[in-house]
Amino acid sequence: MSAKDIFGQFLKPNSIFKNRETLRSSYMPDELPHREKEIDQLASVLVAALRGETPSNVFIYGKTGTGKTCVTKFVGNQLIRSGKSFNKPVEFIYINCQVVDTQYRVLTHITNQFIKKWDDRVPFTGWPTDEVYSKLMECIDRFGGAVTIALDEIDKLVMKSGDDLLYNLSRINSDLRVAKASIIGISNDLRFTELLDPRVKSSLGEEEMIFSSYNADEIRDILEKRASTAFKDGVVATEVLSLVAALAAQEHGDARKALDLLRIAAESAEREGSAVVKETHVYEALERIESDRISEVLRTLPAQSKLILVSAIKGEDMKGGSLTTGEAYEIYKQMCSLSGYPVLTERRVTELISELDMLGIIEARVVSFGKYGRTKEIKVGNQKNEIISSLSKDSAVSELLDLKGKQKKLDSL
Repeated sequence: MSAKDIFGQFLKPNSIFKNRETLRSSYMPDELPHREKEIDQLASVLVAALRGETPSNVFIYGKTGTGKTCVTKFVGNQLIRSGKSFNKPVEFIYINCQVVDTQYRVLTHITNQFIKKWDDRVPFTGWPTDEVYSKLMECIDRFGGAVTIALDEIDKLVMKSGDDLLYNLSRINSDLRVAKASIIGISNDLRFTELLDPRVKSSLGEEEMIFSSYNADEIRDILEKRASTAFKDGVVATEVLSLVAALAAQEHGDARKALDLLRIAAESAEREGSAVVKETHVYEALERIESDRISEVLRTLPAQSKLILVSAIKGEDMKGGSLTTGEAYEIYKQMCSLSGYPVLTERRVTELISELDMLGIIEARVVSFGKYGRTKEIKVGNQKNEIISSLSKDSAVSELLDLKGKQKKLDSL
């Protein structure tokens, strides 16, 4: 069969989609329902740039899918448009720190947004960091206006590379001669600033915004607006949109997940040859999303984090319920002995447990024992079977999940 024949059978003219791209989280709509207050709040901070003043730095917090990135990009784009209308030199630069994840790469990325207009680009390796920073100051001053730098997933960068970048950016205005700059930090982790040096926290945390989760009605409104542009008439019934909204609301009000769920359900319907999206397609899509998400997260975990997760699974099985971080650490040390991995400190293991909690792989909550102090109680989430299935495919940890004759050593704890 030729390549044309292979793809031709799927190029059906009666697709249920008008524009499936509007269901992707990367799509920027003309309006953001139920985020008017947050848009106005951020705009009231950044408007200083249009007056030739320095806007305050802002930290934006909220769980995944609460509109933090969309609102920031939306306001940033509007700022640039207003700058052109009022003939004011303003610039907005967005960086995802999960992708651009070191101080050098962030500074280089920002610098190259300006330098491409005048000179050769800064290389992505090879220069001293101080030299890149100096070049950045030179470029921003040459631009001469107000620059807003949005750092999304900023907690990921700090966890990987420390807060040196934020320290440098916190003093940026004292190093600029003509221009002005402000920082927007976006994080899913409300505890993120606990990782920062107090000087950095004081300099950058001038304004804070917290995005609450969407409820089911709000998610349904978002879905209805997107569905009207994504699908042909009559493809998605109100009941299907309500189901998708309800499922997403159960998962902490994640609008991004709701859009993915609706799109994948519709793609399943399209492949099946169905003219409408049914509830069965939604449930199939939900199962697929959960499986794919867990597999992708676990695939990218460092070996030590996988070992800690295996320890939590085995400990929970042995105890018949949740366990404390101290108990998990004892099992983890035994796991290291059995597998030959070096033993991390208890403090570092606790930090990795917090990261697993933030990823939604385990649940960790602080419990109080009165005069005996507080500790974290951890338990593997509701997707335990999917986690075990994914980990079993990893040769480095699959044996530890089974353990066979070695189990007796753990049972004696």
